[in-house]
Amino acid sequence: MRVGIFTETYTPYISGLVTSEIMLKKALEKLGHEVYVVTANLESFHYDYDEKERVLKIPGIPTGIYDSRLTAIYPIRAVNIIKGWNLDIIHSQTEFAIGTFARIFAKQFDIPLVHTYHTIYEDYVHYITHGYFNKSSKKLAEYFSLFYCDKTATELIVPSEKIYRLFKDKYKVERNIHIVPTCIETERFWKENIDSKKLAQLKKKYNLTKKDFVYLFVGRLAEEKNVEFLLEVTKDLVKKYSNFKFMIIGDGPDMDKYQKYSKENHLENNIIFTGKVPWDEIPVYYQLCQVFVTASVTETQGLTVVEALAASIPVVCVDDASFHNVVIPDLNGQLFKTKKQCKEYLIDLYEHPAKRKHMALQARISSDRYGLKYYGEAILDVYRNAIKTKKESKGFFEKMWDRFKGEEK
Repeated sequence: MRVGIFTETYTPYISGLVTSEIMLKKALEKLGHEVYVVTANLESFHYDYDEKERVLKIPGIPTGIYDSRLTAIYPIRAVNIIKGWNLDIIHSQTEFAIGTFARIFAKQFDIPLVHTYHTIYEDYVHYITHGYFNKSSKKLAEYFSLFYCDKTATELIVPSEKIYRLFKDKYKVERNIHIVPTCIETERFWKENIDSKKLAQLKKKYNLTKKDFVYLFVGRLAEEKNVEFLLEVTKDLVKKYSNFKFMIIGDGPDMDKYQKYSKENHLENNIIFTGKVPWDEIPVYYQLCQVFVTASVTETQGLTVVEALAASIPVVCVDDASFHNVVIPDLNGQLFKTKKQCKEYLIDLYEHPAKRKHMALQARISSDRYGLKYYGEAILDVYRNAIKTKKESKGFFEKMWDRFKGEEK
């Protein structure tokens, strides 16, 4: 099968979405399929087509929102290149310019369109409204999501039951929705595959000793990730446990704010800001910690949690629907509702190394179902369904025309 992935962001940009796209491409290629990527060029205002990697980058205008670009919704030069790919399926990963391009191209060339909905836009309207008109803006975000997910796609994929319930219970969508959790390349995070020299270098770089109890967060430093909650937890914990250290991997609009909080509360020795870390180095960083933590309630699945599990790291997460199918309390981690609970779970794992060791073992085992093979097969089932649905939806004359074109070839 020849598959076209249309997305707004791709490497070298680092995010959960990009990770899921890389995994999608790898999973399908591992099963013998050809995968092409259409994305925005984040590095220059030029077209760039890597024929070996099958990645086409379209120039766009910076939006001011992270590293994103606004591209044309029907770039002629790109159309001429993509036509030569003879795609069997188009899989869009975005609702914006390139997502619109995917829909136009799919309609024009009669190609089934599968769409994965990654982002609950209601959770992000504050970036645009800055606190004003939130109610009406969230309603607009709902209409936006419904249009792109319910009206324009042949088949719809969501990565978790949390988003499935959003569409079914709140948005009242009646169409078929496939729940396909995004995978990760679990082998990358296995302890035995980590370079021990690099690990030792990082421990030295961040002045970590055997006595330190390190808990780790990986993600964008922005309001919706609720990192401030974890900073406040740390502030309380270090009063009793001076060897507790909170490592934060990532960057974002609130980095300065969090660093200021750390300085004002004299936490410089207990809070470590690493900034951005290259994608291929992330697995080593997981081995610096004993526990992974997150208080974000805006995740659609939480790939960093799965990464931590694959790295044999127990997780302590906020009790949010996005983690319910991943975190099993007292087996591979804990789910907290309050700051008090979060602190209690971290202290418990610190004071009971045997319990932590058992959870680490179960974490590794529970991550197996998020491997490449299962993901690729699940996605292919959706593609086959899309092709069948597209074929069945055609009228008599459209079917006759398809048969005529087939005989001409």
